[in-house]
Amino acid sequence: MTQVPSKISIIIPVYNVEQYLAKCLDSVIRQTYQNVEILVVNDGSTDNSAQIITDYARKYPDKIKSFNKENGGLSDARNFGIDRAAGDYIGFVDSDDYITPNMYEDMVGLAEKHNAEMVICNIQKVNQKGKIVQKLTQVPNMPEKIDLEKNFSVFSDISYFACNKLFRKTLFNEKRFKRNVHFEDIQLIPQLLLMCKTIAQTQNFHYQYLERSDSITKTHTEKGLDIFKAIEDVKEFFNKTTYADRKKELENFLIFEGIYSFIAYLAFIKDDDVFYRMSENLEQFIHKSDIKLKNILNYTRFGKNYLLSLPLKKSIFYLLFFARQKKLIRKLM
Repeated sequence: MTQVPSKISIIIPVYNVEQYLAKCLDSVIRQTYQNVEILVVNDGSTDNSAQIITDYARKYPDKIKSFNKENGGLSDARNFGIDRAAGDYIGFVDSDDYITPNMYEDMVGLAEKHNAEMVICNIQKVNQKGKIVQKLTQVPNMPEKIDLEKNFSVFSDISYFACNKLFRKTLFNEKRFKRNVHFEDIQLIPQLLLMCKTIAQTQNFHYQYLERSDSITKTHTEKGLDIFKAIEDVKEFFNKTTYADRKKELENFLIFEGIYSFIAYLAFIKDDDVFYRMSENLEQFIHKSDIKLKNILNYTRFGKNYLLSLPLKKSIFYLLFFARQKKLIRKLM
């Protein structure tokens, strides 16, 4: 008896992306892996996105399931799709990005080969002309099959994007994206990882992340403080798992996501008052987490000192930031 191939539910939340949506949908429809359903969730768009979705749903009725809902934000739209997903696996694609034709064939193959609950691929940042801006390798120096317990440094090393991963649907049995917050990926995906026994990875750069010229100034605001709430949720969940005694990996997670990633976010804050208020919140986070300055400066990622592995300009920015925080430094030494 021929075994029916696993089904993948690909969830695409859509909000006012008429300029990019067709390219995204084309890339998902053209997947070499055939047993997919594409759940396109129009989250109250006010531009021509709804019409584009309708046209594609009519053209590809066997692939696309389209939905319209009131605007509730990215998390709400993703959750809407999860609630209606019929697949064995779930993937997410943001509606202004696109993917390679064999992304899901590659990733579901690895999931089934290694009985993995989560599969990761690499990311390429591209500009609006399609030129590669940056290659983001996710898990270098690790095998294709990763036993989480034996390779637990992965918890603090990987980037917690939702869209470059394939998830076994059962991971979402009791979990959803947190609504009305920024950094919803950092809040949820580490919790899903902690529920896995085995993850797998491909070194292929399947996910094409569009770096839009209009996105930076719109998204970098005081809402960035949500990262600390996300991290607290992860920390609380972490302490209930069998990994609760792995304090070094937890601290490394706090250093990377709560300190270095947050400072990188701060670099795009234009308003001085907002910048300093958010810096004070970072100071409070570090003090509350009892993280020493020497541990921040000596933090290693993928076996390398993080600061020394960065481009010189970025390293200098971080060091100058720490140097300016004299009050912070006195507390940390």
